[in-house]
Amino acid sequence: MTSINIEQVTDIHHWSDKTFSFKTTRKFLNEFNNGEFAMIGIEHEGKKLMRAYSFVSANYEDHLEFLSIKLKDGLLTSKLQKIKVGDEILVRDKSTGTLIIDDLLPGRNLYLISTGTGLAPFMSIIKDPKTYERFDKVVLTHTVQYPEELAYKSDLESFNVKWEKVTQGRFIYFNTLSKAQWPREGRITNWIKNKKLTSEIGNESIDPKLDRFMVCGSTGLNTDLIEYFESIGMQQGNSKTPGEFVVEKAFVRR
Repeated sequence: MTSINIEQVTDIHHWSDKTFSFKTTRKFLNEFNNGEFAMIGIEHEGKKLMRAYSFVSANYEDHLEFLSIKLKDGLLTSKLQKIKVGDEILVRDKSTGTLIIDDLLPGRNLYLISTGTGLAPFMSIIKDPKTYERFDKVVLTHTVQYPEELAYKSDLESFNVKWEKVTQGRFIYFNTLSKAQWPREGRITNWIKNKKLTSEIGNESIDPKLDRFMVCGSTGLNTDLIEYFESIGMQQGNSKTPGEFVVEKAFVRR
């Protein structure tokens, strides 16, 4: 039986008019897998408003962190985006998700493909020492519309420095913009299909038998990449049968 923990907000960062992140205390007892999500929310007018949020914080950290979109008409986010330090956040003591390293077959390079707030689960995965034990290189891609929406950009650009003991210099951050001029423009799906991604970051060409992918983004991105991966002979993994790629399918309008 699950329970709901009450956590206090300790820090808030508004990245843009579309996204913000926040940290809380961690009374949460569940030893979640990095990449998973939990139901979190607030109490409003006597009701608990709860939605699925991926953990930005790694499972060994002493706090919880989440990345959220802002929706004016969102049942939860219209209120959640107004939280202040000291406010209470509800966190259900149960987690789940499909972005689990163990659901992938052993391989060479791991590609973490995200759009928007789909970045969140990968922030916990790239802090996990087990990720670098399993793969030679870890490549995180983040695609948004405009520069200010690149949450954690500065942290990710210097990630190998701050987390050197974990990454051993084997982490690569790659961002693209879909609606603004940028050194790397366009949909990440095109960068992958046209083999521009591997060329840009100095990796070997993608090998379906050696490289592994985790995807978290829009329904369109997920569908497009699932079709592409399957067309080159890759199989989607799950908890029973590990594969060459996994996709997070839990999308909820918040």
